[in-house]
Amino acid sequence: MQKILILDFGSQYTQLIARRVRESKVYSEIVPFYLSLDEIKQHKATGLILSGGPSSVMAKGAPICDPGVFELGIPVLGICYGMQLMTHVLGGVVAKSQKREYGRAELKLDHRSSLFKGLSKATPVWMSHGDRIEKIPAGFRAIAKTGNSPAAAIQDAKRRFYALQFHPEVVHTPDGLKILQNFLYSICGCKPGWDMGSFIHLAEEEIANTIGDGKALCALSGGVDSSVAAVLVQRVIGKRLTCIFVDNGLLRKNEADTVMRTFKKQLKLNIKKIDASRQFLSKLAKVTAPEKKRKIIGRTFISVFDEAAHKVGKVNFLVQGTLYPDVIESVSVKGPSATIKTHHNVGGLPKRMRMKVVEPLRTLFKDEVRKLGVELGIPAALLYRHPFPGPGLAVRVVGKVTPERLDRLREADAIFKEEIRAAGLYDEIWQAFAVYLPIQSVGVMGDERTYENAVALRAVTSQDGMTADWYEFPHDVLKRIANRIINEVQGVNRVVYDVSSKPPGTIEWE
Repeated sequence: MQKILILDFGSQYTQLIARRVRESKVYSEIVPFYLSLDEIKQHKATGLILSGGPSSVMAKGAPICDPGVFELGIPVLGICYGMQLMTHVLGGVVAKSQKREYGRAELKLDHRSSLFKGLSKATPVWMSHGDRIEKIPAGFRAIAKTGNSPAAAIQDAKRRFYALQFHPEVVHTPDGLKILQNFLYSICGCKPGWDMGSFIHLAEEEIANTIGDGKALCALSGGVDSSVAAVLVQRVIGKRLTCIFVDNGLLRKNEADTVMRTFKKQLKLNIKKIDASRQFLSKLAKVTAPEKKRKIIGRTFISVFDEAAHKVGKVNFLVQGTLYPDVIESVSVKGPSATIKTHHNVGGLPKRMRMKVVEPLRTLFKDEVRKLGVELGIPAALLYRHPFPGPGLAVRVVGKVTPERLDRLREADAIFKEEIRAAGLYDEIWQAFAVYLPIQSVGVMGDERTYENAVALRAVTSQDGMTADWYEFPHDVLKRIANRIINEVQGVNRVVYDVSSKPPGTIEWE
């Protein structure tokens, strides 16, 4: 299988590079820049992309990959920091730019380059750098420039080395996808043949090799990720997969009944339900810190599965619906980076469980998982539900989690979803939910003073959850939602709408 390997030097856009390559129906994988040359060779990549990054290549301790990557005989594309790294390693000169270049710039192209085939003479691009190329390496020539960068793109066509000072992967570079596809198709010789059908074949092979004739448990939450993971694994090992659905008391309205009905009757999964709501809620009592909530839920979740495993019998594997964004935010592939939040379904298991984690979706983004679900025959009503966090409503109740607050939140959330569906807007929104705020404010109901709590509404548009923007509701719909929540949910007298994007915020409040 043809593969593009992406070396990650810490850019916030590295995941977008992988997405754009996959959108072009070429398989891609991201690996940390510090991989050894032997490890890189094992990937048998068709081409290599060096990502951007926040460092200066001239700084002490700057991330540098093994220089041997330039002797593999495969095409290499450097992007931003990747361009500066290529220049530095191959004998060119990188220097601080007198004028930093961030945001939109006009790129003037040299049409002799196959990298720019099909593009007009000038095109807007997105810049983000403080260094620039002062002297290009031997064998290279400049193929594009901007007002601030005389060498905004360079190439050594003979060795098939190309480098860009700008970011082709972002939407702010309108012709960026075309540039990447020129690299993939014309320069690397890749064929646009990778799709979810290809993924299923490889995933089933890996599942069979990993699980063999063993038994597995699946952490089935009822969400898209665990559902697709369960159906995929069941195709390979059949009834040797036991799905465990844990009612943790943190689910949406009527969630437990819906999950059991869907998976038993529609998908014919071997599923068992465990009501552990009291256990979870007692451990969460008086806990307010969001990260502590997540860790408590994660530990309790593991404990419940440990007990379930003993009842099922000897079980060797635990299947989880971990996705690429979960892995990215929890365990950075680029070395030391800030943990934004802990994902309860990412990471190792206690040794006492003696089960190996199987994560068949670990390299996929959310939209790819949905496409995979279609290929597997999973009902669209399940696949296109909005994402729901593993810790459930615990991270949508700000502060202490109590049964009363959870009940209020469930009702508000149900009204929100009901009105969105009635307005025909559900499929336009990537994720919508209510958040319970333990903030009391003065209100007036029936000529009487009230002092009650607030509910925040959150609705975003996104492709994969890595970035998101708030959804612009028609005012009449928002007005109707707020009116119903205030009138129908006891203890709530105020509704607010969250208009922050990600970044700088996250999608969930906690």
